Amino acid sequence: MTDKADKEVVLMKPYSFGAYNKIGETEQYIRITEGCPNQCAYCAEPAEFKVFGVPEIVRNDVKIMDMNLLAKPEALAIIRDLGSRLVDGKVVYYELICGIDYRFLTPELAAALKAARFVKMRLAWDWGFAEQKRIKHAVDMMQTAGFRDLSAFMICNWRITYEECLRKMDLCKVWRVKICDCYFDNQLSPHIEPRFWTADQIKDFRHRCRKHNQLVNFGIDPEFKTI
Repeated sequence: MTDKADKEVVLMKPYSFGAYNKIGETEQYIRITEGCPNQCAYCAEPAEFKVFGVPEIVRNDVKIMDMNLLAKPEALAIIRDLGSRLVDGKVVYYELICGIDYRFLTPELAAALKAARFVKMRLAWDWGFAEQKRIKHAVDMMQTAGFRDLSAFMICNWRITYEECLRKMDLCKVWRVKICDCYFDNQLSPHIEPRFWTADQIKDFRHRCRKHNQLVNFGIDPEFKTI
């Protein structure tokens, strides 16, 4: 899904690689695997798969940093292993920081994620509107598994235009799926350098995402003054 122009893009901030295990007061951040077969031009994840194993889980709130966990053949076993862990006799809740790749999602994996107490699930909708049926199929699988709090990652300030991302937002409204707008080259507001979008488009899309997510969460506009 890349073109010649994409290959000319050089990412400014390569991702960190290797196993990761950082323990905070209430949360634990881990990386269990490395590698992604897609090799998208906007992502610096290496192609080679590596599996580091699950570290000792010592917090009941665990954030998983893996870029594409479900792409690994070991994914189902890893998810079930995580679901079996207890800390101080209490269950552990997990969150995938990166979006799920619909190409590797199956009903079995969706059910395993739910059983293992994964929360705040995010799907990756990095490419265009033409993926709508595949993304909807992934949403259906997640909802059938019991997930209700769903979001979609959208890469902004990239070759997928502002106008096309608005069309994707329209579908997410219908599906009651929130949007996580993330910006090319891992840039964070307020330090986003316009690359493929204008500064006004970036500002407007961020505003629209905030309002979209409020409507999905509350079913009404909580900032609108009613009588």
